[in-house]
Amino acid sequence: MNGQWLLSDFHIHTQFSDGSLGLNEVVNLYGNNSFSAISITDHILDQQAFEFCLQNEQNPMVISKVDFNDYLHTLWREARRAWEEFGMLLIPGVEITNNTNGYHILAIDIKEYIEPGLPVEEIVDRTHAQGGIAIAPHPHRGPLDGTRQLMYLWNHHAKFKPLFDAWEVANRDDLFNVVGLKKFNYIANSDFHEKRHLYSWKTIIGCDKNVEAVKQALRKNDAVSIYLFREGKVL
Repeated sequence: MNGQWLLSDFHIHTQFSDGSLGLNEVVNLYGNNSFSAISITDHILDQQAFEFCLQNEQNPMVISKVDFNDYLHTLWREARRAWEEFGMLLIPGVEITNNTNGYHILAIDIKEYIEPGLPVEEIVDRTHAQGGIAIAPHPHRGPLDGTRQLMYLWNHHAKFKPLFDAWEVANRDDLFNVVGLKKFNYIANSDFHEKRHLYSWKTIIGCDKNVEAVKQALRKNDAVSIYLFREGKVL
């Protein structure tokens, strides 16, 4: 293996959607805790679920299609600061959120809006066409989570396995042993929404510290480990 080991987290939310911290606060938190690579993945939501929220006087807490380009440009600016101040990669992404049909998809390093109402296959194809990485997040119920209903990807995992670059084998404090048993490409993330979520499962990747090397390492998945990050413990 060339390069170095990068402490990473590719599933992070900010106040752009339903996170409790602003983008600069999140970057400072991860940078001050010696992370090497992160991805900000705020929610974009399918239109049917978006309209349901509005009809029921709920705040959808997502990035709208109209605001998507501003979101990306803000992340690119903050990525420069993350690198200059902390030597940390910040890779723009989104959590493509289809609550109507019950699937979420992390799209890492995309450059254009992808409609969440599209079928899974088309979302992944469009992610890859932009040079991005497609990750299946929280694909199964964990031991601490008896309520999660987003099982569509796992219920069709045999069909979708070849499409995704990786599946979350760990999300926050949950471990999904079924992902490991199936020998899928794997990743571990925090699903960060508030400060305490920093202390959770993370990924360590062996590669050079640049975006293309990180993406290639996730695709190959032969120098990837999961790590339970705890307060006061830094690699």
